[in-house]
Amino acid sequence: MSSSGQEVNMPSNGEAVSDGEDEEVAQRDNEETEELRIVDPDAEVVDLNHCRIGVIANLEALNKVESLCLRQNLIKKIEGLSTLTTLTDLDLYDNQITKIENLQALTNLEQLDVSFNRISKIEGLDTLVNIKKIFFINNKITKIENIGHMVQMEMLELGSNRIRDIENISTLTNLTSLYLGKNKITRLQGLDTLVQLRCLSIQSNRILKIEGVEKLVNLEEFYISHNGIEKIEGLDTNVKLTTLDLAGNRIKRLENMDHLTLLEEFWFNDNKLSEWKDLEHLTPLKSLETIYLERNPLWEDGSAPGKVDPNYRRKVKLALPWIKQIDATMAR
Repeated sequence: MSSSGQEVNMPSNGEAVSDGEDEEVAQRDNEETEELRIVDPDAEVVDLNHCRIGVIANLEALNKVESLCLRQNLIKKIEGLSTLTTLTDLDLYDNQITKIENLQALTNLEQLDVSFNRISKIEGLDTLVNIKKIFFINNKITKIENIGHMVQMEMLELGSNRIRDIENISTLTNLTSLYLGKNKITRLQGLDTLVQLRCLSIQSNRILKIEGVEKLVNLEEFYISHNGIEKIEGLDTNVKLTTLDLAGNRIKRLENMDHLTLLEEFWFNDNKLSEWKDLEHLTPLKSLETIYLERNPLWEDGSAPGKVDPNYRRKVKLALPWIKQIDATMAR
């Protein structure tokens, strides 16, 4: 496959903007833009990354393009794409887009990335029934909506938004990966029909209890760190888990885990575990290779709070002699 380009000067940086960076936003809004020019009309892959493009235009000559990358530009509006009906991958990551629009003709689209923009609502996707992967990272989205018709979707990424509820995704039964980290979600719900889900990430939210994952019997990776969880529970049916991330919660005991015999990675740093005898609950987990326990009370030296117990690693190894990695360091 060939790719097209244009003779323009690259900007010195293409950093993503966020709500607190008003000065940088204003600077980028006023930055001079370049005209989009196509060199190879027969290109199947067109990469126009970081080219100071301000307007999507002059693409009519592209009659074979399948992948179009317009990352890190200065685009404010989605437009000028209606003739690109062969497109399967559209990347608009890190621009200045405020609305999803003018995508109706792209019915063959399988992957769409509009991350790091200024979008507040999911809309304008009615005809995109063949989407398999969609990325909305770091926008201003407050509600999951208008995607229920995308029944072929396998990956949905909504991290770093303003979402409060998991809703309107019950029809997405082909989902294998769902990312909802860094939102304002208070409860695990609305997941019962997603039985094909293998990866669920809901880190850095406001969840207080592990629940609502009983039907996710194929779940292999579960990331629920940095919430307000106080107890390990609700995982009775999740016997296929190989990775469990519970770091940064308020959990005091290791319990209700002895059935997770396929578990390979267990992240439990920055919790409230103080009893060494609790590690006995992990002895059935002979597949466990990596464990993170740092910055729990048992990690600390009792005579010097805040500093690591000099016998910490030896104690972990004695309790779980088959472990290959303790925290970030390989175990001898």
